[in-house]
Amino acid sequence: MHPETPNLDEHLARRGITRRHFLAFCGAIASTLALPRAAYATRIAAAFETRLATGQRPPVVWLEFQDCTGDTESFLRCNDPAVIDVLFDVVSLNYHETLMSPAGAAATRSLEETVAGYAGQYLCIVEGAIPTAAGGAFCLIGGRSALSIAQTVISQAALTVAAGACAVDGGLPGAQPNPTGAVGVARAVPNAPNLVNMPGCPVNGVNLMAVLVHYLTNGSLPALDSQRRPQSIYGTRIHQGCPRREHGEVDFYGDLRHRNGGCMRELGCKGPVTYSNCYRQNWNGGTSWPIGAGALCIGCTNANFWDTMTPFFAGGEVGEGGDDGDGDDDGDGDNNGGIGDGDDDD
Repeated sequence: MHPETPNLDEHLARRGITRRHFLAFCGAIASTLALPRAAYATRIAAAFETRLATGQRPPVVWLEFQDCTGDTESFLRCNDPAVIDVLFDVVSLNYHETLMSPAGAAATRSLEETVAGYAGQYLCIVEGAIPTAAGGAFCLIGGRSALSIAQTVISQAALTVAAGACAVDGGLPGAQPNPTGAVGVARAVPNAPNLVNMPGCPVNGVNLMAVLVHYLTNGSLPALDSQRRPQSIYGTRIHQGCPRREHGEVDFYGDLRHRNGGCMRELGCKGPVTYSNCYRQNWNGGTSWPIGAGALCIGCTNANFWDTMTPFFAGGEVGEGGDDGDGDDDGDGDNNGGIGDGDDDD
């Protein structure tokens, strides 16, 4: 080790972080990926220490297209800011329109130099839909269409994460009638290498961090389902883990059952047909999540949810939809082709 290179403990101390705090973060990441907490936390710490010692900092390119910056905001608020700083100490954030200092031609040059100099090595995160109508003219950056930029950058990345519903399948810009021809990464760049889809509106920042940390630690992707979503994150139906499930169903907003934590299925909650870990992986540093705040699940991790899950706030039965990757498009996880499976678990 170079004598001027601090070890991990010294590096953490400079950030005001104890090793215990950092290992707790590593353990939380391991739990998110359904990996052994204690053993994997140590493995993550060792990988970070190695990268700090050797200066191996893979470049990161974060592309923003038709988006609201919600996924960036979610990521920045996912945990202790000091811990996020440690992550950015082991990668090099070369391009992010919202966070980078350069602008205009200088920003474009940063992107071009990263792609040219680190082809096959940089990590790419895509936020926002990619418009394809009119030759991609509905979103231009530095005179180039988002479609052209995406095809160039993603095709040469070591890893690409489609972060949020818009980047996965077009999201809100891609909702009917979709005048801009907005699509997700998989349709804009077929056969994108090492693509990980992480739907949500927005994606949970801890989940995104977990995928990045897994790749930095192992050099490989976490286990994915048939839709290229991390199984540990999108493998469980929200209704199964929802704390409101055990209580009586709510008839209308504000009634006694609603205030006492009743199930909101009859109000249109999409938790019974939506697969995500948000009931245990909350937002804003683990503060809360929509159902925890008394709101409905709108099914934002489901494919084309702006079309398939609406109306969001309505009484009666939950709308059909929700795909858990089991191949039958019903969202029930049992591969039998129907939302209900005949037992009493829903």
